[in-house]
Amino acid sequence: MADFADTRVSLAGTGVTRGIAQTAASSGACLVKVGGITVTARVATGLTVAAGNIVLAARLGSTYYITNVIPAAPTSTPATPPPADSTAVDTGDPPPAPKPTVTTGTLTCVPVSTACYRDGSWRSDGDPTNSFDLFQGRYGGSSYGRSTGAAFYGSKPHTLNGATCTKATVKIKRLSAGDYSARSATLRLISQTTRPGGAPTLNESTSGPSLKIGDSTTFTLPTSWGQALIDGTRGGIGISISSDDPYIHLAGRGSWSAAFTVSISWRRTSS
Repeated sequence: MADFADTRVSLAGTGVTRGIAQTAASSGACLVKVGGITVTARVATGLTVAAGNIVLAARLGSTYYITNVIPAAPTSTPATPPPADSTAVDTGDPPPAPKPTVTTGTLTCVPVSTACYRDGSWRSDGDPTNSFDLFQGRYGGSSYGRSTGAAFYGSKPHTLNGATCTKATVKIKRLSAGDYSARSATLRLISQTTRPGGAPTLNESTSGPSLKIGDSTTFTLPTSWGQALIDGTRGGIGISISSDDPYIHLAGRGSWSAAFTVSISWRRTSS
């Protein structure tokens, strides 16, 4: 029976055979026994060959070339590698939170009604009750009581619920009544969103724009007023004073289409 090391091995028709080195490599060559025949073979550059090594030899023409040394079989089973460390690596500070999304806009709210309350009822002696002009104070020498004008905005401002008011304005026009000097009506926030059966509930107050008869303007309201309309804690804007003067007449829906139109600029932040 032939020696195991001398057995010729055909590796997929590549012409590579297995042999056993008879000498160590010297000057780039060594003796190798291939198929029972000892031949001189060239050794690949950088390859170390010792006598007794099992080698792979490739034949090109009549010359053999040692291309590799086959390592001996392991004497023991390799140890199982330790499991990979699953502990998360501390990279320092946590990543920053994603930037929130900011949405902005402006909502225009035309009053659903304008009206004037006097002597325990809503006036309808001129324009229809829900399109009436707004008056404050008492006309000189009149036996009627003091007037309170009101504009109501329904549920539209509350559609912005959860948003933050950044600015609020209202359009106002003064009509003929009282003296011709520039006068400022006292603006009031009203609780109700629509005209109630009785008197409106008056709350916060601020001095309105100073207007001569025929003047109109867009007046900037306190931002908190716009927020109250958004939140639904307030529903309208009126004019009212606790004395007779100044008697002031402001346009309602029936006299001027833009009367008491409120614009609310808003901002909403979401993560």
